[in-house]
Amino acid sequence: QEEAAARSAGGMEAGPNERGSGPAAGEQLQQRHVPCQVFPEQPDQGTSQRGFLSSFFTSNQKCQLMLLKTLETNPYVKLLLDAMKYSGCAVNRERHFSCEDCNGNVSGGFDASTSQIVLCQNNIRNQAHMNRVVTHELIHAFDHCRAHVDWFTNVRHLACSEVRAANLSGDCSLVNEIIRLRFGLKQHHQTCVRDRAVLSILAVRNISKEVAQKAVDEVFESCFNDHEPFGRIPHNKTYAKYAHRDFQNRDRYYSNI
Repeated sequence: QEEAAARSAGGMEAGPNERGSGPAAGEQLQQRHVPCQVFPEQPDQGTSQRGFLSSFFTSNQKCQLMLLKTLETNPYVKLLLDAMKYSGCAVNRERHFSCEDCNGNVSGGFDASTSQIVLCQNNIRNQAHMNRVVTHELIHAFDHCRAHVDWFTNVRHLACSEVRAANLSGDCSLVNEIIRLRFGLKQHHQTCVRDRAVLSILAVRNISKEVAQKAVDEVFESCFNDHEPFGRIPHNKTYAKYAHRDFQNRDRYYSNI
């Protein structure tokens, strides 16, 4: 049973059933939407999700190892970590990430009140899944760092960050869309970004699909074309590596102008 916990972000308190700011776009496989939330519901205290204490520690250890590999090797994440540090919001693995069991099928979330990313160790399936979840959540964290985002009461702010996360995290890459058996449409990337943003909003807001779609439509053009900190849409790891290289060299470039 979900607890209706109120939490705050940016000095504002969430109302009942408002579970967070900046949810991650969900991971989807075979047309199945597995959302990532900010403030994912954790199991009630005293209730074991696994049945055996040893299996909990195993899943936690696996989550920590996958997280470490993601932080050290994934080019999307390495760029975002550098950008956060550059913006004055340096990320520390022990302080800003938490591997936990979560209720439902959410994969993770960004808690704006504590600036912490929750990774749902019982739902993250493999290393590639971890890479996408961490990237998506770090985009929300980056937006939280650089802008005054009203996660709780302004659905347009939430929609903008969801559009950016779906666009820049690789969630709408050709490979992922082929796995979902969805490809070949005209302007398919834009369509995927819209759909993923709407699904993520609906995962954490008790609003109609029409209201979510309207919010996405209203912010889509400006937020879809906001590629910070990548400077481009990183369609795959190669693009992300080039974007990271350019980000690292930006000060050198500007100093020569």
